[in-house]
Amino acid sequence: MSFLGIDLGTSAVKLLLMAEDGKVLQTISQEYPVYYPQAGWAEQEPEDWWKATSEGIRKILATTAAAKDPVQSIGLSGQMHGLVLLDRESRILRPALLWCDQRTQAECDFITDQLGSKLSEYTANKALTGFTAPKVLWVKRNQPEIYRQIEHVLLPKDYIRWRLTGEYATDVSDASGTLFFDVARRQWSMEMVDFLGLPATVLPSCYESYEIIGYITGQAAATTGLNKGLPVVGGGGDQASGAVGTGVVKAGTVSVALGTSGVVFACQNTYSVDDANRLHSFCHANGKWHVMGVMLSAASCLKWWVEEVCQLDASGFTALLNEASAIPAGSQGLIYLPYLLGERTPYSDPNARGTFTGLTMTHGRAHMTKAILEGVAFGLRDSLEIIREQHIPIQEVRVSGGGARSILWRQILANVFDLPVCVVNSVEGPAFGAAILAAVGAGVFADVEKACESMIHTTERTDPVATDVDCYHAIYPIYHQLYGRLQETFEQLGKL
Repeated sequence: MSFLGIDLGTSAVKLLLMAEDGKVLQTISQEYPVYYPQAGWAEQEPEDWWKATSEGIRKILATTAAAKDPVQSIGLSGQMHGLVLLDRESRILRPALLWCDQRTQAECDFITDQLGSKLSEYTANKALTGFTAPKVLWVKRNQPEIYRQIEHVLLPKDYIRWRLTGEYATDVSDASGTLFFDVARRQWSMEMVDFLGLPATVLPSCYESYEIIGYITGQAAATTGLNKGLPVVGGGGDQASGAVGTGVVKAGTVSVALGTSGVVFACQNTYSVDDANRLHSFCHANGKWHVMGVMLSAASCLKWWVEEVCQLDASGFTALLNEASAIPAGSQGLIYLPYLLGERTPYSDPNARGTFTGLTMTHGRAHMTKAILEGVAFGLRDSLEIIREQHIPIQEVRVSGGGARSILWRQILANVFDLPVCVVNSVEGPAFGAAILAAVGAGVFADVEKACESMIHTTERTDPVATDVDCYHAIYPIYHQLYGRLQETFEQLGKL
């Protein structure tokens, strides 16, 4: 038997077929466009998602692997925070507003001003432009004729669930990123629903990520080739599903996703929240909770440096990293702030800018490359330090994403964190986690932790080097204070 994980990303849907022992049998990706109607706006057509997903399912079912190991259940993962609106006839009312859409700052300010500390009490989080509730408020204020027709509010992956099963449902991990959700109690926050003036009936039913909450309909079976009646589990938001896919399901292990953005993710056995809401506090996909820090530019900083500044092709990454490996820790006093797209954790500041500080005539290209790698590591450490302040145990870091392929960058992370940095056998991310959740829902494993213990193990480990650890401990406080000293300057630049 096999299990199908479907991850609805921002630029493509990824489908993964997993065997009962965790072996990845087949993966397929189908792309779709993002639309940018205005500066700072980002939208997609839900029908593009469905077309790509249904085509991907047909393709993966046509493979030899699927023929030998028929699909037994399905798990869903996807980009969080997006807003899909349907009317009474389940027709799409407008293009979906995505997690990266920045149009809702005024709505976030209004929510924060009106609710104050009650917002954290209701939702465990602060209002950010990426979240779903401010998007609903934006539609209410700017498109009232659409707002009046809202019958269903769905998250992106849950639109696919509806097309597959006919169920209006979501899971607790994805719901946690809406600002409609009471994370502590793992249920919708009626206070937030009332505050925004929405009927509670527009929100989908909410389940744990490993629970079966629907079955493939006859219509979906005819469209996709899946067998009618196949179970579909709750699934999870992409970060929670990705953490399941790397085995970060117990306290003590932290996940660092070193992709375009950077994410530091720690599992909690019990609920707690950072008093200043510097971290996201969400429900995890395994029945527990997690905290998460997000930096908006991580591996994208290196990509910008290689392609835009140094004007090199793909081979340039290797050349620049080789140069940087000869530079001592600390880049001879050069510090890089990785705020190319503003920042989220620990500074929710769209005006934050990237900077090099400490340049002298002795610095060259290799120093600047090394400083970028170090600056991203320091930015991730900002989130790690907040996790430490919450007394969440950390014994090991598991790193994933494109940046994790660099041995040099992994060593820098180990030295900056003063923790072992590991790579695991799973490299497929959220789609793999969704397949694991599907296997748990089918009863193959008793729970998510046992499934991860069976399927995921460490393949490489990088330990910190004491002399470099001491160097970075001395530099980190200087890095950390730079934002505060430059914040007013960033704000002034943002007004130009």
